[in-house]
Parts: sequence; C-alpha cells; structure tokens
Amino acid sequence: MLRVPAPYNSTVSTAAEPLPAAAVFVSGAMSRSTMSQNLSRRRLLAGLASACAAAPFARAQSSPPASPAAIREPLRAAFVYVTPIGATGWTAQHEKGRLHMQRALGAAVRSRHVANVPEGPDAERVVRELARQGEQLIFTTSFGYMESVLRVARDFPQTRFEQCSGYKLAANVGAYSGRFYQGRYLAGMVAAHMRARLGHAVVAGMVASFPIPEVVQGINAFTLGMRAVDPDARMKVAWVNSWYDPGREADAARALVAQGADVLTHHTNAPAAVQVAQETGRWAIGYCSDEAQYGPRVQLTAVTLHWGDFYVRTVREVLAGRWRPSNVWGGMDQGFVRLAPFLAAVPEAAQRQVLARERDIIRGRFHPFSGRILDNRGGVMLDGGVMSDSQIQAMDRYVMGVDGELPRA
Repeated sequence: MLRVPAPYNSTVSTAAEPLPAAAVFVSGAMSRSTMSQNLSRRRLLAGLASACAAAPFARAQSSPPASPAAIREPLRAAFVYVTPIGATGWTAQHEKGRLHMQRALGAAVRSRHVANVPEGPDAERVVRELARQGEQLIFTTSFGYMESVLRVARDFPQTRFEQCSGYKLAANVGAYSGRFYQGRYLAGMVAAHMRARLGHAVVAGMVASFPIPEVVQGINAFTLGMRAVDPDARMKVAWVNSWYDPGREADAARALVAQGADVLTHHTNAPAAVQVAQETGRWAIGYCSDEAQYGPRVQLTAVTLHWGDFYVRTVREVLAGRWRPSNVWGGMDQGFVRLAPFLAAVPEAAQRQVLARERDIIRGRFHPFSGRILDNRGGVMLDGGVMSDSQIQAMDRYVMGVDGELPRA
C-alpha cells in the first residue's frame, strides 16, 4: 500500500450570501461564474453502515414523501457538484446526465448547478440556500454531502433531495448510486489479457481516493476479474486521500509505474492516471468517462457511468406526485455502468470473452462477488454463493491478489 503525502491545506473562507453558482442552466441559457473553494477532503470512514439494502432501478418505496401531490411544471431542479466540471470524470458525467434530462424533458424542468463545492460546512450552506431559493428537487453528487443534506432536509420538508453514493434515507431524502464494481470486474479481465503482449503476469496499479467501501469494491472487483483470467495477476494501490487533485494523482500514478505497474486505473476525478500511462508507455483503464483522448494509444477500455435516465425518471416521478424516497443501486442491466470501446491492442478473443461475461452480468447469470473469495491474508470473505448487497456495501478488506493493507480511518 502506498500513500501520497498531502500538501499543506489552507482554508479559503467564503461569504454566506449570495449563493455561488458555477454554471446555471435555465430554459436553454447558460451563464458562468466561479467559486473559490478549498478542495481538501475529510478523512472518510473505512466502512459504511448498511442500514438500507439498495434497490434496483425501479424504486422500492420507503416512508411517504412530505407532499405526494403532483407539481406544476416547470419543476425547479438543482445539482451540487464536488469538483469543477471538466471534459471527463465523475462531475462531468453528472453534468452530462443533467443536460440529458434537460433535453429529454424540455420546458417541464428548469435546472441549474453549483460546482466545486467542498464537502462540509460549505456544502450545507449551498444546499440550504438552494432550498431557501425554492428549488424543488436537489441532487447532491458526493458521498460527503450526506449528513449536510439530512440536516437541511429536516428544515425543508417540501423539498425533495437525492443523494448520490449516500445510504441514509429520510421522508424527503432518497439515495442513488451505481454498481461500479460490475464494470471494474470486466476491466480487470481486459487488463489480465494483456499478459499475451507483455510476456508476464499483469501488475495493475490503482490510484485511489478514500478507503470507503465504494472504492474498495472497485479495487477488489478489478482484482477478481484479473485473476479469473490469470491467477498470477496482482494489484497495487496508491491512496491520495482526495477526490480531485491532478498533481497528486499523477505523482501516485508515477509511483505505481516505478513499482512495476503495467496497467494503470483510478477512482478519482482527474484523468491523470491515463495521462501518465500515455507518457510512460503503460496500458490504462479509464474511469467515469471514456478517457481515450488522454491516452489514445494506451486506454484499453473505460468503466463509464451514466446518470441521465435516472435523472429523467426521478423528475417525472416528482412531477407526477409518485416520488418516494428509496435507495437505488443501478447496474449494467439498467445502463448505469457501461464499458467504453476496446483499444485495437486488446486481443479479439479477449474482447469476446469480456463481452460474454458482460452479458452474463446483465442477465443476472453471473455476479462478480460470488464463489469462494479469500482476503489477501487468506481469510474467508465468501465461502460460496453470492455476496449480499449489505456485505458489499460494508466491504473493508482487500481480496487475495491486492498487495498491502487497507488503510483505516
């Protein structure tokens, strides 16, 4: 396990009023202003409570919303993003989802967004101000916003909130995320197949953000996918303790290359790992977006995330008075997670095998966390069968094949 040291952080204060808006979309018009923010992150818990098992895309109902009546069009919707909006990455995919929703629903919804909002007090202030200004549906797109959202929601019972990567529900708060681990497993298979070109078992390197279950799931699924193809494949992890810090992400990627990584991937918002792979002649697996523009010669594929259909459905439910708070955990079968096109360097036989396994996942015939799974100390994580959602959501151990120890918060 490798940690990249954090630089000294100085807090940048922001005024409480007015609401800072990074990019506002209203009926087709776009305007921009910037918000100076400190992008440092809190240390996250190593594990999440699994109080709520996730439901498929069709919502499982919980307690009734504050007001079940239909809402007159246009619905006012706002999105809160944890990083700036780039060409690719986590925030870019949420913004693409928002724009997809706006195009699909037209005059039925008026949406805007606030970008580059740090988790913590600033997030609560921004979400509270959006609710105060009359936004009727607020999507918050980072795990660390969860407690802030719950506090604001208590004071604005008529406002609906949807928290991405959260797990706590309230009368007017839902949660949603994707089964990213499904794509990670397939990406690991792709990586391991590069042994044919390398002449030795693949060593993958993951630039990771925080040791929370969502990230650990991805590390483990990628490793299991690799070792399903080649039992000698290994994974190294470099933790940067940030969702978005391109410099530190690049440093971590270079450190992994120095340790022998043949394939780089990441669970962060910048494409730095793919860029370093391009510079150093390693292979890469993109994440969140298709990052081939940063590694046109080296990106084997990418695990891409897609939120637009969920946003469309949620707005329609609110407009019709059918919305209920629930925990949505969408997978490849609902289109939340997809693979980008393969690089020509990926052997055709490997492509066929990966696509066949993808079909198995979509049809429910295969689960990445199934069978006998050992942790990297030889302990049993799963002794046959399929791992439950609650077990996956609380994942706090590396599987066999991952080097080092998982850091604890």
